[in-house]
Amino acid sequence: MTVALFTLGGTIAMAGARADERGGTVVTRLTGADLTAAVPGLDIPLDVHDTRAVPSANLTFRHLLDLVEQASKALRGGARGVVVTQGTDTLEESAFLIDLVWPHPEPFVLTGAMRNPTLAGPDGPANLLAAARVAAADDARDLGALVVLGDAIHAARAVRKTHATSTAAFTSPDTGPVGHVIEGTPRILTRPPRRTPLTPGTAVPARVALHTVTLDDDGHALTRLGEDVAGLVVAGFGVGHVPADLAPVLGDLATRIPVVLASRTGAGSVLRHTYGAPGSETDLQRRGLINAGFLDPYKARVLLRLLLMTADVTPKDIAETFSRYA
Repeated sequence: MTVALFTLGGTIAMAGARADERGGTVVTRLTGADLTAAVPGLDIPLDVHDTRAVPSANLTFRHLLDLVEQASKALRGGARGVVVTQGTDTLEESAFLIDLVWPHPEPFVLTGAMRNPTLAGPDGPANLLAAARVAAADDARDLGALVVLGDAIHAARAVRKTHATSTAAFTSPDTGPVGHVIEGTPRILTRPPRRTPLTPGTAVPARVALHTVTLDDDGHALTRLGEDVAGLVVAGFGVGHVPADLAPVLGDLATRIPVVLASRTGAGSVLRHTYGAPGSETDLQRRGLINAGFLDPYKARVLLRLLLMTADVTPKDIAETFSRYA
């Protein structure tokens, strides 16, 4: 049985520009056929679909939700799993969005590259080979969306891009990877519980702002925010704290739009009932903010946008869903 490969551009698909293009930079040029031809030892049949060739910064919710539909169709056609190649800039967010809605037991594996093919030792071919092997593995079933780079297998919910250029950029700070590809064989070491997939609504994805709290932040930039966006994620200090002067601003916003409280630290959870000062996690929850738990601000924003696509979603629905997923 084949694995369906969908290509979305990114560093893994880049090659040198022509002499008259952009002064020697790299641009997306390689097709799925080019990518597979560069993989030594590829022993898994791939059904290639060149979907779009764009930097991952240009991907949208609609692109990714359409991709889920195409991938589902590929499974109905007999594919045993799915691999997607894309740029790494938004890979962690793409993977989490797909994981939230992926309804099938077959693996959905995302991969890419940190080192483009014009450089010595490009990592794209090895990552594609590892991803294909994970997508074809029975042990990888019922794990939702996975991210595979550097022979590490990460759960979409936990993975982060933690370095701008390193080939070891992708890590899962809170949990570690769920497995590794060892001697060409995927080895699953832990199986995190899989949550019930969400059904996206048909509304256009809402505007959801992300505000990172900083030293001496008085919240002035947020005072008119509720007029322009449908939701807000706040990346607070540490375990979910903000300056005391910012707390009433966020509380007022929470009466008009859903406001989700995450941590800007990159690992760990927002607390719920440890600190009690103004601006603490307890105070902010009392003012109506929704606790993001272990979800980082970027994933919290993905989940909130997805929930707001359902026209009749209520604040209670949003809070309950965050409680389950965070």
